[in-house]
Amino acid sequence: MNRKVIAKTTVFRGIDRNPSLLGFGCMRFPTLFPGKPEIDEIAAERMIDLAYARGVTYFDTAWVYHHGLSEPFIGKVLRKYPRDSFFLATKMPGWLVENVDDAQKIFFQQLERCQVDYFDFYLCHALNKEVYAVYKKPGVMAFLERMKAEGKIRHLGFSFHDHPDVLAKIIEDRPWDFVQIQLNYLDWKFQNARRQYQIIERHGIPCIVMEPVRGGRLANLGEEANAILRAADPAASEASWAIRYAASKPNVMVVLSGMSNLEQTEDNLRTMTDFHPLTDSDQKVIDQALQIFLNNKTIPCTACRYCMPCPHGVDIPGLFRIANEYALSGWAPDFLESYREMEASRRADRCVACGECMKHCPQKIMIPDRMKEIVVLAERLERESAK
Repeated sequence: MNRKVIAKTTVFRGIDRNPSLLGFGCMRFPTLFPGKPEIDEIAAERMIDLAYARGVTYFDTAWVYHHGLSEPFIGKVLRKYPRDSFFLATKMPGWLVENVDDAQKIFFQQLERCQVDYFDFYLCHALNKEVYAVYKKPGVMAFLERMKAEGKIRHLGFSFHDHPDVLAKIIEDRPWDFVQIQLNYLDWKFQNARRQYQIIERHGIPCIVMEPVRGGRLANLGEEANAILRAADPAASEASWAIRYAASKPNVMVVLSGMSNLEQTEDNLRTMTDFHPLTDSDQKVIDQALQIFLNNKTIPCTACRYCMPCPHGVDIPGLFRIANEYALSGWAPDFLESYREMEASRRADRCVACGECMKHCPQKIMIPDRMKEIVVLAERLERESAK
């Protein structure tokens, strides 16, 4: 008997039947050429067919994925299967919507692209405070509500990228069917995914998880941390620990994985077939591996501020914070924006290596050396951004 990827047995409010716990994210299909959006359709279809055969029923795409090629491709592939055998999700690109006419045009074009008469799950894409203002424009949300009333949208929700307080305000603004957030064992604290998850859970809304492996970063924590995971379960991949972490949260309905090759698909299917939630001992293993990863990647500053005030005005914990954020995200624009916004008198290049701060640091951080590293980093990223 062929084993299947399972769905949660939880009865989620407003959801008539649960999709598979593992969802197929359609943002990172294999491509024909490196750095280009054109999908390797033969390889990608093989991945989708395997996932479908093993019980994956949730497929998540968007208007912008693969520069607009993802929706037509997934629509073409899924068309060969009975429409009631899978759940298709896509998203309204609010940043392209100036008025309700734009929303209508995009939505009906999405139906054509995906070759369906309705979407099982439809999201307002990547909401933050600014993007959500789009849906306050006359008629835009009313149009989506009408599409839901007509059955062209079965469940209406949103994906989210902002602070928890903004999430709470959006959730309380109207009745939503589901919410999609970035959740993984690194961002549980680092980007306050814990509070976001708790807000969603408190409102009784099912949660869909994106970036459980944080764009692949949690698939390789470094040799020392990887060894901790392998010692606990030699048969499990590093990525599988991250997938299980997200899937073990009680209010999580679907965990999306943006699979980009057949090997990743097979690994995810092994992880989520006959799924077993994390145990307490499993969580301790993750905590240990994560701490090693953080120690190797980041400056071990706890923001206790014992080093402050610096006699020369340097914002030591503030600089460590933005350096750590860059170390974990690799996103230079955020680092540069934060560094540029900092008063010049508080930046790392004002450090004179007097050593006064080190007399008070409980973590015994070599603060002057770290300041020099941050100066070098800022200069390098500035040069690269100017190219």
